[in-house]
Amino acid sequence: MKVIQNKYLIAILIIFHMVGLVGIMLPNFKDLILSLSFLNLLLAFVIILLGEDESKSLLLKFLLIAFVIGLSVELIGVHTGLLFGDYKYGSNLGPKLWGVPLVIGINWGVLSVTAASVTHSLKLPHKLKLIINAFILVIFDFVMEPVAMNSDFWSWKDNTIPFFNYVCWFFVAVILQLIYFGMRKPNSNKVFNALFFIQITFFIILNFR
Repeated sequence: MKVIQNKYLIAILIIFHMVGLVGIMLPNFKDLILSLSFLNLLLAFVIILLGEDESKSLLLKFLLIAFVIGLSVELIGVHTGLLFGDYKYGSNLGPKLWGVPLVIGINWGVLSVTAASVTHSLKLPHKLKLIINAFILVIFDFVMEPVAMNSDFWSWKDNTIPFFNYVCWFFVAVILQLIYFGMRKPNSNKVFNALFFIQITFFIILNFR
């Protein structure tokens, strides 16, 4: 039964991302689809919870902690430039709190969980996995940045992404991985893995359109 449910969840993820991909590529629908992007991120959050097959309460607790940390570092970044660099958020990521879309805090948690799932099967010490997971998230951001800038998700001063952004991404990712590994033993989850690869494929394709 769980296998069937997971197949449905993965199918939903594929369908929604394909609709988004096609919509963004069609000029008549691009603006509408981009304005609804935050709903796709919320869908990912819901599917992560539905796809969890061990402890939903622990997962939800981590996601809430990641939300607070993610939103906090973004608030510091947007208002001071001390983290990530000189950037600001656009209008296509939904409701904001003091200039930062609420869905960004959620996304920090979702990405952390999916990265940990992807590397679970590697026969490596947990400390090394933790570092690898952080690097994976930096790579994800590297792939996502050009699309985000062209989609009014966020923008950088002088349209230049500073190397400092990736340094900060790495250290925030390490902190979240430390918390996640400390709260629960990461497991390999087919839904989590699918979400990660669907999302990064989505951004890779849009980079070449």
